[in-house]
Amino acid sequence: MRILIVAATTAEIDPVVAKLGAASDRGPRVKTYTHAGHEVDVLVTGVGMVATSAWCSRVLALTRYNVGLNVGLCGSFDPALAPGTVVHVVTDRIAELGAEDHETFLSIAELNLPCEHEFVNTAPPFNAALSRLPAVTGITVNTVHGNARSIAAVTRRFKPQVESMEGAAFMYACLIHDLPFAQVRAVSNVVEARNRDAWKMAEAIHNLGRTALGILDHV
Repeated sequence: MRILIVAATTAEIDPVVAKLGAASDRGPRVKTYTHAGHEVDVLVTGVGMVATSAWCSRVLALTRYNVGLNVGLCGSFDPALAPGTVVHVVTDRIAELGAEDHETFLSIAELNLPCEHEFVNTAPPFNAALSRLPAVTGITVNTVHGNARSIAAVTRRFKPQVESMEGAAFMYACLIHDLPFAQVRAVSNVVEARNRDAWKMAEAIHNLGRTALGILDHV
């Protein structure tokens, strides 16, 4: 099989590529590895929706894959999803698309504008390691939440469990290209008034790498 792994940063994917052996350059930002008889391309897009959309679209237009896997970190709105927890994001949306009407936020749906903004993974690849992860609902944002007022507002609006800066863009690209996919993320922090001292980045990255390798082993 040919597998595409997408991450925003090298830090999020380092524990995985460390186990994949020697790499060869496939093109800009893409390195190719082999694992368990599969060809694994790793794409590091850079942070954010625009970079993820652009690079995923470029790579998927050039190469046909059997499965896509997005790995990264996320913040948790859900008290049951503590830092270090690894989740499978099955529904995601671009949360900030819309307009302000004085103190009211109008979503893109409320504005009645033609725009894809919510994405559902109705047919993730069958994978024993993936099936053991909590299936959650996410939002994708340009500005991660760190203010009590905005956290309360987005929670009322969408009831998300996690947030990232890339997930919906990856899902959209895969859906356009008819590529079976999964978005897998590890919780690095609780979404609250910004408190970097409470973040557990190292634990989240370690757990993410272990889980991603488990998924690869079950492809």
